[in-house]
Amino acid sequence: MGGAIIVVICIIGAMVWGLYAGKKRRDAMTLLSEKLGLDFNHERNYQLADRFSFLDKLRQGSNRYAYNIMSGRYQEQDITVFDYHYETHSRDSDGKRKTHHHHFSFFILTLPKYFEELTIAKESFFSKIAQAVGYDDIDFESHEFSKKFVVRAKDKKFAYDFCNARMIQYLLDHPDINIEVDQNMLAIGYNSCLKVEEIEPHLHRLIEIRTLMPDYLF
Repeated sequence: MGGAIIVVICIIGAMVWGLYAGKKRRDAMTLLSEKLGLDFNHERNYQLADRFSFLDKLRQGSNRYAYNIMSGRYQEQDITVFDYHYETHSRDSDGKRKTHHHHFSFFILTLPKYFEELTIAKESFFSKIAQAVGYDDIDFESHEFSKKFVVRAKDKKFAYDFCNARMIQYLLDHPDINIEVDQNMLAIGYNSCLKVEEIEPHLHRLIEIRTLMPDYLF
């Protein structure tokens, strides 16, 4: 009986802490949005998830939605920044279904032209498995870059144009970035929700990546 009470208290405590942390994050992002001159909406937005569902990272799992959405014009670019949620499911040793909640930060910039899909991600165990079953990535003259990143694209020429010498060096200096270009969107995503104080610097990264795209592409 005493153990059950402790479990209930822990669950309630976790819920209260989650609500507090969520409100604290919303308040901080509200202030950041005001500072950057962007609109802000903290509510869950399922339509935004559907709108950008052509982006690989936003097609994972179920119950997908964006929240804490910052949007507007920033440094002469149309941008959208948001927290993102999706669910996956598994079963434990007893066969009980478990729900796993995934949250991460995502940054999108609207481009003036449509492009074929291009993805750039850090080399990982899973990407090596994908290559082994036929999903080869594109190699570049920079062996260091090819070793650290997996680049896949429908249009190899676009991949080579995008991954020019300056872009390669930038990505080597910032290896935590995952990039996707598809249709008229340039997106960078992370594997967890960034701290609020990290959002502005990473927004600058998005702008910098855009400036490193050669003018002749447009």
